[in-house]
Amino acid sequence: MTKVLVSGALGRMGRTVAGAVKNDSELELVAVVDIFPGEVEGLKVETDLNSAIDLHKPDVMVDFTRPDSVFANVITALEKKVSPVVGTTGLSDEAKEKIRAAAEKNNTPAFIAPNFAIGAVLMIELSKRVAKYMPDVEIIELHHDKKLDAPSGTAELTAKVIAEVRAAHRQGNPDEVEKLEHARGADYEGMRIHSVRLPGYVAHQEVIFGGLGQTLTIRHDSTGRDSFMPGVLLACKKVRGLTGLTIGLDKILD
Repeated sequence: MTKVLVSGALGRMGRTVAGAVKNDSELELVAVVDIFPGEVEGLKVETDLNSAIDLHKPDVMVDFTRPDSVFANVITALEKKVSPVVGTTGLSDEAKEKIRAAAEKNNTPAFIAPNFAIGAVLMIELSKRVAKYMPDVEIIELHHDKKLDAPSGTAELTAKVIAEVRAAHRQGNPDEVEKLEHARGADYEGMRIHSVRLPGYVAHQEVIFGGLGQTLTIRHDSTGRDSFMPGVLLACKKVRGLTGLTIGLDKILD
């Protein structure tokens, strides 16, 4: 039985994760942590991560908190030999390398996924395949208005994966003019990434490819936070068997 602590337990994702862990026969929910007191799944919410880990001795910490707190949480967990499973996005490449070093130093595996939905992983894999033949592409990601970082981690990962098979080049008319700054979105090696933040959305992404006389759109929609739970639970069960830092749900899918 893998013992799990959920960090960020009072948030929408945190509550959903806590419920999913509690209902899984292979996992045990031993603690819930947040910056405010409360109760989640019958457990008292603790406000100090250090003491919660010392008291409950979890094997895994699932973190769905904020970009400004996730790094410190992960380092705390690794120093205490607890494997972090991270769904919080916004970590810089530098922060990820420091997490990798901490995981290796403490001989404790860590796992980060920009998106825990299996359909999103397939969307990225399909996008890489299409980009070989249709290299002109734009990405539109749409999320709820409480999301703090833009673009999303999924959009960034999609662009990076596409860039592996696509030569960098500027898209659109070379003489185009943005009458309003950033009207064309963020620029990643000539690809454009557009971020939408509105109430009513959960997590959605379109990857639009354009070619001579045709377009191809790959779209993934998470209409509820339960869409992420199979991936989160799988990571909780597999992370202790990994080494160092693993990034991406595709790395642990059979």
